[in-house]
Amino acid sequence: MSAGWIYNFPFEININLKAIDDAVRAFSVKYEAFFKVITKSLGGLVNSINFVLNKIPWFVLILLVFIVIWRTSNKISKGIIFSSLLFLVGVAGLWNLMNETLSIIIASVVISLLFGFPIGILISTSNRLNKAVRPILDTMQTMPVFVYLIPALLFFGLGKPPAVIATTIYAIVPIIRLTNHGIRQINAEVVEASLAFGSTKLQSLIKVQIPQALPTIMTGVNQTLMMAMAMVVTTSMIGATGLGMEVLIGVNRIEIGRGLVSGSAVVIMAVILDRATQGLVQRSEVKTDGQ
Repeated sequence: MSAGWIYNFPFEININLKAIDDAVRAFSVKYEAFFKVITKSLGGLVNSINFVLNKIPWFVLILLVFIVIWRTSNKISKGIIFSSLLFLVGVAGLWNLMNETLSIIIASVVISLLFGFPIGILISTSNRLNKAVRPILDTMQTMPVFVYLIPALLFFGLGKPPAVIATTIYAIVPIIRLTNHGIRQINAEVVEASLAFGSTKLQSLIKVQIPQALPTIMTGVNQTLMMAMAMVVTTSMIGATGLGMEVLIGVNRIEIGRGLVSGSAVVIMAVILDRATQGLVQRSEVKTDGQ
């Protein structure tokens, strides 16, 4: 008798993958008009942000980075270093591509915050809802990033709109989790005291809980921004132009120089955004401790 079943799973269930594909395609066709409205809206949002970024003189943006890093870190040397790194992106001829990438990131992060922040607050008010949503967030956070590209491509076609959708789905989890966590970790006595002094639950949330949870929430903003930065490069596979497309072209053509330079520009963007938001986190912590 063969012992193969010990090492190989003895039976399999044939999943009808074609039926799943057909059902999703039928759904996309049925609600095509709805998806077109979203596609046009997202395309308009990204193009508007890109238009604004392109209208900002390059030296103004570099100066702005210098001021933000300097003020958030309280070190003028860091402002000089990071503004110089941004200057190198322009010298490399990648300024416009950087603006395209940044426009997708900004759109995705704004949408993530608009939806994620209220969801995080809502989850923090109910243990039952928290338990129900947690597996969904776990799935969203652990799902391979390439999987998000498939429905985005199917429902919204090629280009920047599906990139925004895929990036938002991937990046929204940290702001939900950390908003929820930040509000839950507040001392219950502080909340009870605010209610005892006549505050309504909404007033207590706005004036006490959210300010106390602000450092944790800002950490969520930072993580959402970093995840959007990581995902926006991957979305070049579905036609999102920018630095990610340069990296993808470099990989496809085995052009090491092109991939290295464009990849370095992505790293510079990520580091600048990370340091700026981390500085805001530290400032919010100092402000909270001083209250």
